[in-house]
Amino acid sequence: MPDVVKSEREARRKIIRQWIRLSREKRPSIDEISAFAKTAAQQNAKAFVPGRRSPYEKVIAWLLPRAHRKA
Repeated sequence: MPDVVKSEREARRKIIRQWIRLSREKRPSIDEISAFAKTAAQQNAKAFVPGRRSPYEKVIAWLLPRAHRKA
């Protein structure tokens, strides 16, 4: 597996873990999701594989399914 794909996969895991660690009060709305995704995309910019979607769009796609999940 190419190193770039591996680094994106590791970044994905890291970002999702950070999101899950936030309290429920900090992750209910689309505004909080958007702010978190922008920050995460900027912090991990070098880990993303170049493609059609921007790093921000990729992070949003990873977080939305988990946004309102009840654990």
